Amino acid sequence: MIQYLVRFAKRLALFIPGIIIAYVSLRYTLPYFDKRLPDVVAILFTYALAAYVLIPGIIRVWRIIFPPEHLPLYCVTPDGFASDPLNIGVVGTRRELIMAMEKAGWYMSDPNSLGNIIRHVISIFLGWEYSHAPVSKLYLFGRKQDLAFEIPVNGANIRRHHVRFWATTFEEKQPITARSIHWHHRRDHLHEDELLWVGSASLDIGIMPIRHNLQLTHKVDPDTNQERELICASLRSKKLIDKTEKLKLDDPYRLINRTWRGELRTDGMMTVAWLKKTTLS
Repeated sequence: MIQYLVRFAKRLALFIPGIIIAYVSLRYTLPYFDKRLPDVVAILFTYALAAYVLIPGIIRVWRIIFPPEHLPLYCVTPDGFASDPLNIGVVGTRRELIMAMEKAGWYMSDPNSLGNIIRHVISIFLGWEYSHAPVSKLYLFGRKQDLAFEIPVNGANIRRHHVRFWATTFEEKQPITARSIHWHHRRDHLHEDELLWVGSASLDIGIMPIRHNLQLTHKVDPDTNQERELICASLRSKKLIDKTEKLKLDDPYRLINRTWRGELRTDGMMTVAWLKKTTLS
């Protein structure tokens, strides 16, 4: 009961600033822009200021004061909210991972530069193909993904298979366990060493607002297990996998996704694929 009350109090404390921001936006910000800009532009500026500056700023300060406490079952947004479950791992060097994914038909995503983001947004609205479109930054233990790959569905950027990878080291023993993975050693071993690339794979199926700040983002298909199997199947089809093993992270669970009315389901398993050296030399 006490834990419930504490959790409710924290959520209420986070909800109150949202009400204040909404009041300030409608009472002061919108009238300010409305006097100087056309109505549609004024509303757009007010929305952008609230959704992309004020609300994220408050949430990030909140996360510093009350950092989340959880096992690495999923990656998180820059604000610290739960995002895609971890469900795939690939063992190999950085070069081998890139070569294997590209041979299997995956496109390496472009960096999140302003130009690439604008190009991505335009491609979504105009239906242009952009196979190397950037993906949003998600975090695992405080750092953004090291690599990301994608496959557009029928050439449409609004629907795409994609996976983010974080480099980790691991102890050479079988089978791999969660305790044998060392997340904090990544920066000392990145380019030539054999690493375990921990990934979160998912399928974008549309555009929806984020529930806690109203930013627009991709909505993800609830079944994340099928995306893990898609990656393994694409690597197997090119005979790039030497062996696979299953790593249990947790029991099957459902994760409330950050998008409005979004949820993700996972069996709590991670498939670890060991790349063949002979096919990537």
